[in-house]
Amino acid sequence: MADTIAKETITEVGAMKRSHYAMIINGERVEGSAGQVFDTYNPAKGEKLATVAKANEEDAEKAVQAARNAFDYGKWRKYPVGKRARVLNNIAAIMRARFKELVEIEVLNSGKSVGAAQVQINQSIEDFEFYAGAIVGHRGDVNNMPYGFFNYTHKEPVGVCAQIIPWNYPMMMAAWKIAPAIAAGCSVVVKPASLTPITAIILNEICHEAGVPEGVVNTVPGSGEVVGDYLVQHKDVNKVAFTGSTPTGRDIMEKASGTLKRLTLELGGKSPSIVFEDADLEAAVAGSIFGIFFNTGQSCEARSRLFVHEAIYDEFMEQFVARTKKLKLGDPFDKGTHVGSIISRDQLETIHSYVQSAIDDGATVLTGGKEMKIEGFENGHWYEPTIITDVTPDMKAVREEIFGPVVVVEKFTDEKEVVKRANDTEYGLGSAIWTTNQARATRVAHQIQAGIVMVNSPFSAFPGTPFGGYKQSGFGRELSVETLDLYMEDKSVLAYYGNKPLNPFGV
Repeated sequence: MADTIAKETITEVGAMKRSHYAMIINGERVEGSAGQVFDTYNPAKGEKLATVAKANEEDAEKAVQAARNAFDYGKWRKYPVGKRARVLNNIAAIMRARFKELVEIEVLNSGKSVGAAQVQINQSIEDFEFYAGAIVGHRGDVNNMPYGFFNYTHKEPVGVCAQIIPWNYPMMMAAWKIAPAIAAGCSVVVKPASLTPITAIILNEICHEAGVPEGVVNTVPGSGEVVGDYLVQHKDVNKVAFTGSTPTGRDIMEKASGTLKRLTLELGGKSPSIVFEDADLEAAVAGSIFGIFFNTGQSCEARSRLFVHEAIYDEFMEQFVARTKKLKLGDPFDKGTHVGSIISRDQLETIHSYVQSAIDDGATVLTGGKEMKIEGFENGHWYEPTIITDVTPDMKAVREEIFGPVVVVEKFTDEKEVVKRANDTEYGLGSAIWTTNQARATRVAHQIQAGIVMVNSPFSAFPGTPFGGYKQSGFGRELSVETLDLYMEDKSVLAYYGNKPLNPFGV
């Protein structure tokens, strides 16, 4: 097995639910060159779900070369944008036809609730539809020049892109990255998270079935330390797009500097949510619950720091705690389930260590704060939705990203004060404002140091809205028309059309 590579050309996806998933290189299902596999699990039950081919540096090299050849010598980048758009729409159509299967696999491999998975798969489909439309209208400019000169900018794909996907939104983050890259004419090598690789592999298969040529989309599951590092430093990779933790982002930035790669980094967050005294209380409570507990709090823009004005603090907290206690945890396939499982035992223990540190520092846990055992899912990883008060700004649980269903709540007295406290963080991804005063909403939105500001809404992103952060939450924007520019070069073409030859030296 170690000396041979099993190959199967992709003509259609077939059954999505399998006991084993191969990597995909140059349009073929391929086993690892070393014959290694790893297990992937259903975190809601703590049970093995499937085996996955494990890539090493040799496999990553083959994937990069497949992508390089497809870009340099293939036909994808030469397709008229309308033809590329039709393929992207084909991808979306196949995904829509297999919506239920994709949702099932996403729930099984991530432990998230079926409601959350449905929203995320639907947005993944809409991403391809959005970029199919966006690329058709994305063009260069003609610039005003002195008489006799003509200048225009021509947009060209940047080249081979390494795309490193996180475990919290496996399909959606893959779509966020693959769709704009291939719409722009690039080729990609995708490294999915080892905890949740399945739907990224299936999405690659769908891309081929929809008409994406061989080598344009390649998927190599494996460790970040091996495969990720290799891709980030590879001389034939022109761009890296990464979603994940800030420390890993810093490491990628350093390693990519050797070849001056383009980077898009969507990193950690500790997003504030500010509830002013004139807020619609019903909306603010419901939105704040969703803002932290959606996707089990395992979300980079989770509103995990909640600031409530002192005039409404008691009333707000009474409702906030009571309604949080009503959230249902359990079978992820039950449509009534609000909060799914934690992705792994290690992550659950990390979450609890933050809660314990807050308690040790003198904070108060109003609800939650411990692991749960759920009938039928006793071996799964479950943590109670947790609300912590009596915190101070220097606490670890207040300053660091917990990445779980935990919110810290603070009281404030005036606008200027809360803006300063909201910005007192190294992160700057998401933020929320709850007020019925439009002037205040606009004023505060312009002062918050974050890439995303939600006003009287718990929702942070739709296709077409730029998504990305300030400060150590990264740079670059995904999910928008502007994203296409991150996958393209602007070539300036300057031509002279005068009758008299130019002779600037006069010789």
